[in-house]
Amino acid sequence: MKTGLIGLGAMGIPMARNLHKAGFLHGVWNRTANKSSALAQELGCINAATPIALATECEVLVLCVSADQDVLALISLIAPSMPRNALVIDCSTISADSARSAAAILSQHKIDFLDCPVSGGTEGAKNAALAIMCGGEVSAFERAKPILAAMGRAVTHFGPSGAGQSAKATNQIMCAGIIRAVSEAMAFARAQNLPLESLVETLGQGAGSSWYFVNRAPNMIRGAYPAGFKVRLHEKDLRICREMAAAHGVALPTVEEMLCEYEELITQGFGDEDISAVHRLKQALFKR
Repeated sequence: MKTGLIGLGAMGIPMARNLHKAGFLHGVWNRTANKSSALAQELGCINAATPIALATECEVLVLCVSADQDVLALISLIAPSMPRNALVIDCSTISADSARSAAAILSQHKIDFLDCPVSGGTEGAKNAALAIMCGGEVSAFERAKPILAAMGRAVTHFGPSGAGQSAKATNQIMCAGIIRAVSEAMAFARAQNLPLESLVETLGQGAGSSWYFVNRAPNMIRGAYPAGFKVRLHEKDLRICREMAAAHGVALPTVEEMLCEYEELITQGFGDEDISAVHRLKQALFKR
């Protein structure tokens, strides 16, 4: 299946490389043209001049962009130009309602749509080890399996359009609680004058361990937070979670408290750091 990829950010570039390794990648497009031209030259694929130019040549189009409005604008733009019975796989994180809107737009042009948000950070994207949560028609999911398998390790169909995004929202709430707990624990441990490297090595084998503890506590030890998953992007995702919960008349404490802390980090100029930068705020508690 000739596959194009739109959106060459921290996740999109390694996903494109893995699609290339699997023999699927036909071309790329990115809003920042120098990224797409450099990657196309590296991989020997097409550097499309526009999203429409890429869409007309592909049976499958993978999207990996930032926000609901970006996805819906792209879908509206490319829908009339894609071949009938083509497939759009959206790996962006957007609301379940926006995913259903995208599916409805494409269905008018006889194009299938899957909402397939991913989790696993830049490490998972590079290693083709992402967790991919899928929503849409079963027939579309079956068609997409080889492409999804080129990018991820755990690929699961959760139900109709929007179900993938609902699963991703669940994941984002969990990430908020876990990274917050890890940040507080590491600030506490430092205040107790514990040997932090040994602590991570030991507790990483214990009941309280998690992916975030093992992979991001070292950031906290160093006081350096290179972006694996940016604060401002998780903040955007948690706002989606807030809206989805509000539809049920619920405010989730973990979401609300983390949004407050992310707002503080963004105000301080740390919005482009990894979400483990919340440790900055926790460490400051012990300096008062």
